[in-house]
Amino acid sequence: MKIVVIALGKIGLPLAVQFASKGHQVTGVDVNQQTVDLINQAKEPFPGEYLLQEKLAETVGAGNLKATTSYAEAVPGADAIVLVVPLFVDQDAKPDFGWMDAATKELAQHLTPGTLVSYETTLPVGTTRNRWKPMIEEISGLVEGKDFHLVFSPERVLTGRVFEDLRKYPKLIGGLSPEGAERAREFYEAVLDFDERPDLQRANGVWDLGSAEASELAKLAETTYRDVNIGLANEFARYAGENGIDVYQVIEASNSQPYSHIHRPGIAVGGHCIPVYPRLYLWNDPKAEIVRTARALNADMPAFTVGLLAGAHDADLSGQKVVVLGAAYRGGVKETAFSGVFDTVNSLVERGAEVLVHDPMYTDEELAKFGWTAYHLGESVDAAVLQTDHAEYRSLTPADLPGIRTLVDGRNVTDPAVWAGVTRRVIGVPGEATR
Repeated sequence: MKIVVIALGKIGLPLAVQFASKGHQVTGVDVNQQTVDLINQAKEPFPGEYLLQEKLAETVGAGNLKATTSYAEAVPGADAIVLVVPLFVDQDAKPDFGWMDAATKELAQHLTPGTLVSYETTLPVGTTRNRWKPMIEEISGLVEGKDFHLVFSPERVLTGRVFEDLRKYPKLIGGLSPEGAERAREFYEAVLDFDERPDLQRANGVWDLGSAEASELAKLAETTYRDVNIGLANEFARYAGENGIDVYQVIEASNSQPYSHIHRPGIAVGGHCIPVYPRLYLWNDPKAEIVRTARALNADMPAFTVGLLAGAHDADLSGQKVVVLGAAYRGGVKETAFSGVFDTVNSLVERGAEVLVHDPMYTDEELAKFGWTAYHLGESVDAAVLQTDHAEYRSLTPADLPGIRTLVDGRNVTDPAVWAGVTRRVIGVPGEATR
């Protein structure tokens, strides 16, 4: 097949490589010329995706993958087009379709009959049918269901392990017609492999959910569930900490039977997915108070955590040197999308602290671009807030932070025994050692 992947980011490029690895002719389209040039040189444009460099070199070297900035070059004659263009959402839960509209209009100008068009970017329910279908039809002059087929098939992978997740999870599809769904099923079965999953009620593979709307809602539901569950865990943690109870013992006990699956509390919920998709759901369903409440509670956790620090520190935070450990939204990933670092830094600044930021994955210059002063282990500091669960932070000791009097571990990853003599606080755990 001739396949086009539009937007060669941290999801799109691994998808393009996966499709090409199955022997298909894949052209990737991206607006960034530097990204296009690096891909055509078989060099990964961003670090951290397991096996991407090796697979990129293989597929480009075999002539199965190339990149371009030109829709006119890539789209005509394509058997399938997959779009993973970013969709942005503001704090009021209003989606900004700017980039996706631009990409859709470009592909529609060059669309030829017989093409399957699949959107993988997470969308509000109804977007595929009510926004993309009329837009493509108007610009292309083609008729959906007759001249081309349009489906929604959400990406369900995490950066850093995309190839593993593509095999592990069922590929959800939802078409605007049975014929379109069948085309999508044939396409994804030809470009993906699936692990055996005896835990599933039906075989792992391509799952047709019956409509684009059901497929759109499935992606919103699975991610919104996580945000709501984390919000519940944070609610429990706040109560437990105020009442001398260790919430982690409570969660372990509760989850010992199969009907409970409480997530872990923490300083922040970050990334492109969990903080964002509940807002897309709320755009469709503004009456969803459970979702709204959980989102608000999770968004408040950085400020709550800084409050823990202020309460535990034996001096006002004004003028105190405080380091935020971790800029990334999760450990081992060089990405700050919706990271808790931003609100944590802001809350500390509001309390008058002198704020420094450390992250083993970022250079001083990269941190400076965010407006932060870089911290180096071994430099004197009064207090620290651990924001990211990087593996490197699990072995931290007070010697790494000379002069530290208070540590708030927002992820509960440090060893309390090591921190004897330092006031250490964890969300949802009663106060531990004090000086």
